[in-house]
Amino acid sequence: MFQKLKSMRPVLGALLCPICSFILTELFLYNPFMEMSLAPWALNAWFYLCFAGLLVCITGRLCLALRIQTVLCLIVGLTNYYVMQFRSSPIMPWDIYSLRTAVSVMDNYSFSVPLRVVLVIAGFVLLFWAERFADRRFVKKVPRFLYGLAFILLLSTFVMHMHRDEVVSKLHLYDKLFTPGVMQKRNGLAVAFARETKYLVVQKPDGYRAEDARALLAEYEESEEATVSADNYPNIIVIMDEAFSDMAIDASFTPNRDYMPYIRTLLSDESVLSGRLAVSVLGGNTANTEFEFLTGHSMAFFPQGSIPYQQYITKDIDALPRELSSLGYTTEAMHPYYAKGWMRNATYPRLGFEKLTFLEDMDVSDADLVRKYVSDEADFDMIVDRFEKRDPDKPFFLFNVTMQNHGGYTDTFDNFTPDITVEGTDAQALSDYLSLVELTDRAVEKLISYFEKQSEPTIIVFFGDHQPNDSVASPIYKLSGKKVQTLTDEETDNRYLVPYFIWSNVDLPGERIVSKGATVSANYLAGIMLKAAGMPQSGYRRFLNELSASYPVVSARVVYTEDGVRHDAETAAEDEKLAIYKQLQYYEMFDDEK
Repeated sequence: MFQKLKSMRPVLGALLCPICSFILTELFLYNPFMEMSLAPWALNAWFYLCFAGLLVCITGRLCLALRIQTVLCLIVGLTNYYVMQFRSSPIMPWDIYSLRTAVSVMDNYSFSVPLRVVLVIAGFVLLFWAERFADRRFVKKVPRFLYGLAFILLLSTFVMHMHRDEVVSKLHLYDKLFTPGVMQKRNGLAVAFARETKYLVVQKPDGYRAEDARALLAEYEESEEATVSADNYPNIIVIMDEAFSDMAIDASFTPNRDYMPYIRTLLSDESVLSGRLAVSVLGGNTANTEFEFLTGHSMAFFPQGSIPYQQYITKDIDALPRELSSLGYTTEAMHPYYAKGWMRNATYPRLGFEKLTFLEDMDVSDADLVRKYVSDEADFDMIVDRFEKRDPDKPFFLFNVTMQNHGGYTDTFDNFTPDITVEGTDAQALSDYLSLVELTDRAVEKLISYFEKQSEPTIIVFFGDHQPNDSVASPIYKLSGKKVQTLTDEETDNRYLVPYFIWSNVDLPGERIVSKGATVSANYLAGIMLKAAGMPQSGYRRFLNELSASYPVVSARVVYTEDGVRHDAETAAEDEKLAIYKQLQYYEMFDDEK
């Protein structure tokens, strides 16, 4: 009997160890026995078995193959766990494009290790030890090359079947791309990841014809005239402030003092156009908010979690800097961090920016830093410097993305002493974050004070790119007995709201197409600014201005209609007006006939 069991050891190892790797990988975040039904459970197990078989064929040694798979699963599972903690969504296929950016900022985050993670890692260690009993000579007598090809075909077939909607429907797999965390919990990491690879390339919309898109845009090109002459075009400064938000949007709490008193005066000033901006990201993926602002395109029509800067902008496309350049503006982009982050150094010229300034181009001293990042005050001083050195014969456009408020909020620094506290909690992340927001508030006041004294008409557009991650929000919700994981859909929608304002040192001569305090999505904001300034706009911008009246919020997370009715982004895209928007966006982004 013992000899019989010993002879079966390779077979048992080949079958059980990959399945154990699958279970442990899922256990970092979810219990696969409780969250997954039979079909996705079997599909994931099949994937891990096939992958183990391929590794056996490559190495020729069962023990080595199983251990390689175990180590890889540990790395992937642990990475997926922390990605989920930092940005509230799991690993996606297109995250490979973001790897360089992630590495550049990861040392600024606090990597806590809860008991669950410790236990799962211990499980992996135990599995790695147990795999030593697998027979190392198991595959020496089989034709490894042919078996390897067979496993490659099996894995390819697995991925292709996950791309087929009828298979997904028949197996009752979860298929809502706008909730990737739920998709992974219900389907498992391997099945969800394979399903998502289908969306690495944006498909042509149903019923799309380039000639129809051209004809419609031509109609909008002729629909209105500008109300301001070229001689009076204002200077335009746009500041997308890293992680800037008012956490009171989410829930009530009592700080020891107001952390953004000056900006609140701007938000309440009737002469300042302001409100709430609905963005498509939370806790990260900054580039997507600036993409929506600069282009007018919506992340609602891209795969959830994708980064257009890194995936789709491979040629020159129309965007705000190119539009303003055609009107005679000088166009500059400035960001006090590394040029390669989100591939901005490659993408910005394709959007029409003529001059780029990144951290590598700046003379930054220790006095300019808060924590490890250039402070907003120092950053805004550089804006003033660029303004004073501008070409006086041309209107000036500057797009600035700040860095001061970037996450990790739990490290200590000699150059930053957080002193905003919140009644009922001693959470360091919350204190750090609110103290950083206060510094931004002071810097904004200094910047506005400077431009109030300038004679040339100047517009300043200010908004946050996203709210901070759960480490900041969780203590606030805990005060009212809530958890971020159990919020309603509407409450979670609030986590995607940030303040915005459009300030000018002169009365804006154009039309305000949104009411004071209204919520709009980031894709509309540039058009709202141009309309208020009375400036010429492209047909595409004019289409968006009209659409915003019916659909004031169109984001990757949610769509809201003018009457305040909430719709999931994926299902709302079937509406006729939004279907037209999707087709025009495809034309603007991808059609080679444009």
